[in-house]
Amino acid sequence: MTDAAVVALLLPVTWAPPGTDVAVWRAAMAEDLVDLLTPLPRIQPAIAAVADDLPLASKIAWPSTRIYEIPEPTIRAALVAAAADGHDKAAVVLADAPDLPAMLIGKLLRPLSTRHLAVAPAHNGGLLAAAARLPVPDWLPDLDTESGDVAVARRPAPEPTMVASAPGWHRLRAPEDLQRLDLALEGWDATRALLT
Repeated sequence: MTDAAVVALLLPVTWAPPGTDVAVWRAAMAEDLVDLLTPLPRIQPAIAAVADDLPLASKIAWPSTRIYEIPEPTIRAALVAAAADGHDKAAVVLADAPDLPAMLIGKLLRPLSTRHLAVAPAHNGGLLAAAARLPVPDWLPDLDTESGDVAVARRPAPEPTMVASAPGWHRLRAPEDLQRLDLALEGWDATRALLT
């Protein structure tokens, strides 16, 4: 029995470290996130991808991983797909956070016992993840992954207290983000291999 779906959302990636192909870099980061999610207890791991990214999703998925085809790479679209799969709670994590600590998934889902939505910021701007009770609330906007924040998510909610702020983490979107990687954390092997 699962408590929630946790979905890795494949986003476009426009940057990679020097000497590394952007597609290879993107695949490594996404693979590391899926590898983190898959063994977590009581969750259904999933990948949300637009049609053009389904080959990448299939390549990095484990046998237990659900793959959701979505019309656009947004948090809302991924939550809608998880709801259509029968889940009553889901979290969506952006797939450019390869060294995300597993405990942050639990901290993202925990507020859903009393709140309708939890939003985790990226420490370097924009969003890292969001979790919601399903079906997706009508008032939930299409959160912008690059400029959204907790305040933007709270604004349309009937009551601001319906939206919780969850602990954040960093994403890898620019050269300066590499220094945020926590080398002491286990995992993120595919990304780490490209940097050594």
